[in-house]
Amino acid sequence: MTTTTTTAAGAAKTGSVGVGRSRVEGREKVTGAARYAGEFSFTDLAHGWLVLSTVARGRVRSVGEEAVRAMPGVLAVMHHGNAPRINTDYLTLMGPPDGILHVFQHDQVLHAGWPVALVVAETPEQAREAAEALVVEYDVEPHDIAFEADRPGTYAPEGSEASKGDLEAELAASAAVVDERYSTPEAHHTAMEPHAVTVRWEDGRLEVYDANQGSRAVADQLAQTFSLDPSAVRVRSEHVGGAFGGKLVAAHHIAAVMAATELQRPVRLTMTRRQVFALTGYRSPTTQRMRLGADADGRLRAFGHDAQSLTSNIREFVEASAGYGRVMYASDAHYSVNRVVPVDLPTPTFVRAPGEAPGSYAVESALDELAEKLGMDPVELRVRNEPDVGPVSGLPFSSRNLLGCYEDGARRFGWEGRDPRPRVRREGRWLLGTGVAACSFPSGVAPSTASVTAEHDGTFTVRITAADVGTGARTALTQIAADELGVDQGLVRVRIADSDFGQAWLSGGSMGTRSWGWAVMAASRELRDRLSPTAAIPTEGLTVRTDTTELVGALAQKERYSYGAQFAEVAVDVASGEVRVRRLLGVFSAGRIINPLTARSQLVGGMTWGISMALHEEAVRDAADGGHVGADFAGYHVAANADVPVIEAHWVDDSDPDDPVGIKGVGEIGIVGTAAAIGNAVWHATGVRHRDLPLRPDRVLLAEAERNA
Repeated sequence: MTTTTTTAAGAAKTGSVGVGRSRVEGREKVTGAARYAGEFSFTDLAHGWLVLSTVARGRVRSVGEEAVRAMPGVLAVMHHGNAPRINTDYLTLMGPPDGILHVFQHDQVLHAGWPVALVVAETPEQAREAAEALVVEYDVEPHDIAFEADRPGTYAPEGSEASKGDLEAELAASAAVVDERYSTPEAHHTAMEPHAVTVRWEDGRLEVYDANQGSRAVADQLAQTFSLDPSAVRVRSEHVGGAFGGKLVAAHHIAAVMAATELQRPVRLTMTRRQVFALTGYRSPTTQRMRLGADADGRLRAFGHDAQSLTSNIREFVEASAGYGRVMYASDAHYSVNRVVPVDLPTPTFVRAPGEAPGSYAVESALDELAEKLGMDPVELRVRNEPDVGPVSGLPFSSRNLLGCYEDGARRFGWEGRDPRPRVRREGRWLLGTGVAACSFPSGVAPSTASVTAEHDGTFTVRITAADVGTGARTALTQIAADELGVDQGLVRVRIADSDFGQAWLSGGSMGTRSWGWAVMAASRELRDRLSPTAAIPTEGLTVRTDTTELVGALAQKERYSYGAQFAEVAVDVASGEVRVRRLLGVFSAGRIINPLTARSQLVGGMTWGISMALHEEAVRDAADGGHVGADFAGYHVAANADVPVIEAHWVDDSDPDDPVGIKGVGEIGIVGTAAAIGNAVWHATGVRHRDLPLRPDRVLLAEAERNA
């Protein structure tokens, strides 16, 4: 139903924000009209195919390019011996660039799957055949990919610790203590669309048709890499088939630009699934020690979280799992630290809810163990330790309705009356159990620019370098602009993902819609105020452009987070080791919901990934060569339809009167806490505590055998 109100300017305004709207680009996608990065076609388009190293460490001794150059259709073979030199000395949005981007700049191989050559040919089939025929010889060096807790070389990067009080003293004075270690495995983004890019030079400009999370960020980095003026690079990424943190600048961008420049013709480079696994980052495995101490009434005296992950010998990356608990629970003493150890593997990167996803598994599992020791309901334990201000920072919360999430979730799930005893519910061969976990994710915002044009024909055009990676951002921005302009949504066209539209935050950190929406909101309001009911719109239109840098800088310093409560019911067959999630419900405190339809889709998607994280996902590497075992959708298991029950996602009121935007972001919080809720439910079903993900059948069987021994 559409509601109509009257704006201050007197225009009829449709209530678009807060109403479920179908995606504005939906028809294009379902009819195949939407073009993705690997589908743009140009005259004389050539095709590139990367050749990756088969050794984990060493140097390239030789590249047998002569034989390959003679193969049908081959146009070029690029490698460290003939590739152009690029600029490697600059900073990106995320700090120093990963050395993997220094493509073909030296003969070193720093990990398995290192790009050692690029074959370019007239067709993709010719390029692949030649790439697979290319003989590369190596001088192999010893490699080290082992990761375990407290291994030599582990260190805490600067700024990775947070503390207050005396943790050891409070642990000693506690009536109940949990001191356990939890682990999560290497995990990958596994977006449905593989990474692809099409590059050409046109009228002196480098034009890039890409699949990315931020076209301006990609354009700026390519300009720096190839020493180009920023205005000489244009990146467009109209449609993206999933990203989750893995679609920024990668090796295929650099190689494709090199080839297009060398050949002076358009070049497309599409990665295989195995190449995506090797070259585009992953979530580091973690090992996390939790130490919790509480009084007999459940009040936390001590909260200790020591999280360890791996990084590469190329560039430091920290999976900041220990940050999760710093805003969640009140305690007299707190100590949390993120540690890393460098190994001969690719650099990890951001994967949906980086830090919070693995960190919540450790914290929320330990809370459940503490509740068990205290003989206390796990929801009640969490409620009793709800903080009034940031537990470590002491800052006020911008808004926080986590208690409302517990209350509404428990009511909807039927938590009241739950028998706390494990292994008492059975249905045939299945043992049944229920579990709960809390969740949180930061609600950040970054400066962005946007322009809104009142067109001569009475429509409006919004231009912003936003990215819609499947989240529905394009639709949400249409709704925001329509509401602020006081017009029907059908009169608004939102154009995104073009670096020429100016600086804007990328799709990351659940900050996209909040950051872009603020810029669009400000521009729309200013344009509405400029429009006169009697004056005609000029032929070229009337445009207002805004930059939210000052607005963002004026925000009060507060703890800004989304929150939620996850409830799960599982069935476990201890004879086969099978675990089935029967029910999954999440209730979230996530600020202003722009589009309930797409917001619920994001939350359910995150929770689905939480099932996958709990039961399936685990990348395994061969110690002999450092490469993946089963780097495809047959070997790397993700949750399929049969694994996913009906998932419920709801939200409670979470208004912040001091926030001019009110949006918090829902892209990542859905995965946070889900795996812990499922793990806690498995304990309730079987009476056996699992501390290592995923909850594979063999682990369930071994645990049952140990229980019965």
